[in-house]
Amino acid sequence: MDNLQANGTASAVLDTAHVGDINGALGTINHGDIAARTTWRARLMTLLAILGPGLIVMVGDNDAGAFATYTQAGQNYGTSLLWTLLLLVPVLYVNQEMVLRLGAVTGVGHARLILERFGKFWGAFSVIDLFILNGLTIVTEFIGISLALDYLGVSKVAGVAIAAALTMIAASTGSFRRFERFALMLCLGSLLLVPIVLVAHVSGHQIVRDLTIPNLPEGKLSDILLLIIGIVGTTVAPWQLFFQQSYVIDKRITPRFIGYEKADLWLGIVMVMIGAVAMMVFCAAIFQGQPEFGNFTDAGGIAAGLGKYVSPTMGVLFAIALIDAAIIGAAAVSLATAYAIGDVLSLNHSLHRKASEAKGFYFVYCGLIAAAAALVLIPGSPLGLITLAVQTLAGVLLPSATVFLLLLCNDKAVLGPWVNGKVMNLFTGAVIAVLVMLSIILTASVLYPEITGEQILWILAGGTLLGFLGLAATGLLNRRSVNRGEIRQRVKDRSLRPTWRMPPLSALEPIQLSLSRRVWMIVLRGYLVVAVGMVLVRVVQLAFGQG
Repeated sequence: MDNLQANGTASAVLDTAHVGDINGALGTINHGDIAARTTWRARLMTLLAILGPGLIVMVGDNDAGAFATYTQAGQNYGTSLLWTLLLLVPVLYVNQEMVLRLGAVTGVGHARLILERFGKFWGAFSVIDLFILNGLTIVTEFIGISLALDYLGVSKVAGVAIAAALTMIAASTGSFRRFERFALMLCLGSLLLVPIVLVAHVSGHQIVRDLTIPNLPEGKLSDILLLIIGIVGTTVAPWQLFFQQSYVIDKRITPRFIGYEKADLWLGIVMVMIGAVAMMVFCAAIFQGQPEFGNFTDAGGIAAGLGKYVSPTMGVLFAIALIDAAIIGAAAVSLATAYAIGDVLSLNHSLHRKASEAKGFYFVYCGLIAAAAALVLIPGSPLGLITLAVQTLAGVLLPSATVFLLLLCNDKAVLGPWVNGKVMNLFTGAVIAVLVMLSIILTASVLYPEITGEQILWILAGGTLLGFLGLAATGLLNRRSVNRGEIRQRVKDRSLRPTWRMPPLSALEPIQLSLSRRVWMIVLRGYLVVAVGMVLVRVVQLAFGQG
């Protein structure tokens, strides 16, 4: 249902629960509040009320899969891959800044925008991709919980069931504020990794050097490059885009408070980097010179190593931090999916609503968690193959998600004076090109496990050449099919920004895609269909012992 904005014009908000006071975990902002924040106290209180979406999406990204990836990097290669994390900071910020802007300005979720602006074909693909990948990702969260429970000596059945129930109950009370307080408590729990670093006594000079100076460690080049791709895939994941946009909408954040939400995002990035760096650093310290160095198994092995070489207390801290991370990851990924389904099917989809008022939304949320927990508890479940499938599919599908994000952020009917600038577009285009190449390498590595480092470098070189050729072809097609005056047209009146919001979806002019964009979208989708199909075939072969 369309709603009225503060200025009396209709908005595109789909669920009436997405309009009203901002009831954050740490404060409240009344609906229609347009008061200037002129003092530090007023700004701080506003930031505390807004705090949440950026922090939760970033800390939620340091989930069970991230624990496995970052600790593997530290145990196998020391601190030599820390620099990859610093390179990903601008990528994280640019991607998430675009979706928070879309959420605050449009009031419509990512999945629904894709459906409305690009049609049912592309919208269906996006939601189906998201549903499958997110479902598998939630399974990996409960795999992480089960590994931690094994180390703690707690019953796996009881522990997984309690974790699943807690995650479902936290979001199903009908109170957005209650859920956010629960989530922020879990975010604080991620700091349990800091004492482990302090006890490990790692050189600060070494950390700074390896963060700022790129360096490849000794070892098989193909394994190193694939681990770097894994770091990229676990740090920048498709579900983050859908989650933060919808969560910003559900929190009722409007364009007036985008600056505060950007600060929240930066705080989240700092938190996620603290966790990632901590895991690489203390794993490098405790396993250096030990038989386990270079022989990563899983996160349970890390807990055991901490208990063996540091102290049992540190092993327990790591296991608790892993459970904490897996729960917030499962909650965020499940919410991302439930929000997307609610968006596309026009269901009530808000944490402000009780379960009886949003049955479909909570059914998807709780159903995904229950199914994932049950699968992990089934004896003989191919948990290792599920983890492999998640890591690979996330890397394969990420370029597609980023392409739609970039197109939406250049759609003037959607964002008006908030559309991307030239620098943002150039940076995001370069990121997409890199992600596509990494996606191809990741797919090739799954299909051909014996791929060499030299072959990977040839793929990188060939991909770069094709990228330049594609850029030239795109420019040529644009000249022939689009009026150059239209390309240069921009909404210049930025004074409208604080109050401008997207009109109802039905009132938007149809999107005009250039020929070159249509060609690239079809090519990308064709590649993704083939790549995903081949990866799934390979995973099935491995499951039946044929590879």
